[in-house]
Amino acid sequence: MAISEGPMVELKQAVVEDIKKEVVAFANSQGGALYIGITDDGRIVGVDHVDETSLQVSNMIRDGIKPDVTMFVKYSYEVMEGKNIIKVIVQKGTDCPYYIAKKGMRPEGVYVRQGSSSVPASENAIRQMIKETDGDTFENMRSLCQELTFEAAAAEFTAREVAFGESQMVTLGLANADRIYTNLGLLLSDQCLHTIKAASFEGITQSVFKDRREFRGSLLKQMNDAYSFIDMYNKIRAEFSKLHRIDRRDYPEEALREALLNSLVHREYSFSGSTLINIFEDRIEFVSLGGLVKGLTLNDILFGVSQCRNEKLAAVFYRLKLIEAYGTGIQRIMDSYRDSEKKPQIEASDNAFKIVLPNKNVFLPQDILKDSERSIMELAVQQATISRKDVEGLLSVSQTMAGRLLKQLVDKKMLKTIGGGKDRKYTLASHQGWEESFRKAASCILEHASGKTNYGD
Repeated sequence: MAISEGPMVELKQAVVEDIKKEVVAFANSQGGALYIGITDDGRIVGVDHVDETSLQVSNMIRDGIKPDVTMFVKYSYEVMEGKNIIKVIVQKGTDCPYYIAKKGMRPEGVYVRQGSSSVPASENAIRQMIKETDGDTFENMRSLCQELTFEAAAAEFTAREVAFGESQMVTLGLANADRIYTNLGLLLSDQCLHTIKAASFEGITQSVFKDRREFRGSLLKQMNDAYSFIDMYNKIRAEFSKLHRIDRRDYPEEALREALLNSLVHREYSFSGSTLINIFEDRIEFVSLGGLVKGLTLNDILFGVSQCRNEKLAAVFYRLKLIEAYGTGIQRIMDSYRDSEKKPQIEASDNAFKIVLPNKNVFLPQDILKDSERSIMELAVQQATISRKDVEGLLSVSQTMAGRLLKQLVDKKMLKTIGGGKDRKYTLASHQGWEESFRKAASCILEHASGKTNYGD
């Protein structure tokens, strides 16, 4: 009986290391049969010690291929031309990609069948196999990198008195039952490919850098390093009430903590870009990749509705007591600004999510008003009352424009009218709190300009 190599047939004269490559290729493709004791050109040479050779091949496949493929491999013996032949039948596996253990889940370790040859799979093909086997959830997929270490993660778990061994890694989802690391394991490993980029700027735009950092390593290490960086810019402003000194942080520590954790736990890690932290004079911005989970709106988020994108990563943070309950982070951020006129802002696009925390101790003119309205309000602070003619002279605008601007401020309840007709005057709507707010802003700006503002470390 003539046998030749083809898409589902491979011939080997004797047991060689390449047998693992052929088994991997069959398991990753449509299966096939490997004959030992037949040369490449189909000549029958046979095998002298069938049982010993079969055991050698079985051990080679069991120990040298991951995940465990043995349940998809069967052995049989045939006699051809009076000689013993070993037939290794390989079915397509259910845990593709299979790979040579020593070479890892990389093209040099993952093979597929192409015609009558076994060839390295491309990285895209490997990713597609992982996706088809493990599903679309990034954290559950097997990591392409399997040479991982967990020094930073182990230190964090130890510091928080949480066990961290092989069994816990499987339970938490860092590795699967075959001890193959998942992408969640990659994120928490020292070899994590994602980073946090943090920068501080002069003023309120990105024109001039003061400092910039990029944090690498385990997400747990990045978390600690990033918070230390942020904390350097969370200054303390000293205020005095008679003989009592009152220290106030620029940002509520709970808000910083929750915003940072949110940007790590809920980002989309299938994107390779970095999480961004931008620190300005008047605010800190946290920008993470991945918009809202499909089906949710910003209003849903503000109402406390939560659908976690990375459930197992969130479970790890929960076990480490970094987060207390799912879906409460945004509300905690909002609650930490309850006593402040300034409020956090949340923005979302299709592929990004931003949390903006305002600096509670910095009052810039644009915090209260903008452009011509600000000038009118400044005049209203200086004078008991103002008139339409005052605004015309202040801004060099027409009578109609002056009236329109004043009406806008009245509609916004920033000014109120006194009298009517030609004698109509305008004064601050102090009962709405605008006078106090604007006076506080003006005072802060003047102190800042004169260098009297007292900031601690």
